[in-house]
Amino acid sequence: MPVILPPALELSLDLLRCPTCRTGRLHPDRGALRCPSGHTFNIARHGYASLLTGTRATSGDDAAMVQARERFLSTGAFAPIREVVARLATGPNSNAATVVDAGCGTGYYLSGVLDQLPAARGLGLDTSVRALRSAARVHQRAAAVSWDVFRPLPLGDNMADVVLNVFAPRNPAEFHRVLRPTGRLVVVRPTKRHLGELHSRLPTMVTIDPAKEQRLHRALGPLFRAVVTEHVEYATSLSGHEALDLVGMTPSARHVSRADLHNDGFLFDEVTVSVLATAYQPR
Repeated sequence: MPVILPPALELSLDLLRCPTCRTGRLHPDRGALRCPSGHTFNIARHGYASLLTGTRATSGDDAAMVQARERFLSTGAFAPIREVVARLATGPNSNAATVVDAGCGTGYYLSGVLDQLPAARGLGLDTSVRALRSAARVHQRAAAVSWDVFRPLPLGDNMADVVLNVFAPRNPAEFHRVLRPTGRLVVVRPTKRHLGELHSRLPTMVTIDPAKEQRLHRALGPLFRAVVTEHVEYATSLSGHEALDLVGMTPSARHVSRADLHNDGFLFDEVTVSVLATAYQPR
């Protein structure tokens, strides 16, 4: 029985372009999406569209990472980051109509922005099908599409009012192409103090590159102008299970041994959360 086109995907269908021929718009056809040239892409029964073809990326979150992410984010420990993302995304333009989240994960930050923009639609892109299952149902106006952010985005030019990039890979040229001239790019990245207590306890965790800010400036500077940067830093109390989920939802889960993660001494009273959030405008 064909999958019915999810309402949120229908809302964002005009944004999408065929990733194979790069020009054709996609239209629903018997439970799939098809371009005028006949290229066809499945709509998963979980509600997301599968546009990623060819060699698939292997870095997407697996089932265990997604489950850990959902449990951890449900505690509200990262809610202050979500609030800042929503504030920077809306900015002076509270009438933003289209929000694209590049590397959306489970859609936690995208849904926070859409809550502040009652008339907006959202589109989340991610390589992880496990995360997309959650992103496709996180908000009634948020659609989800499988895609690798390092590739040319399957979107038309100048279609987005806001592009979100929260703890995710970046593609500056494509972000610039899909944003309207009056749009905003919101980038969130960790500082060297982020989760410092966990890094001390688990030295095999992925560390923050000391030159991260310089590399970010070199990558974005030619195409974007920074409008405002907010430093979000606070201490949050975590139980042992919450600390395990925090490690388990990140790329560090692939580097930390199972024995370390399940050590009975793995307990924390407080962990430092420290990120920079910047809103950029296209040059």
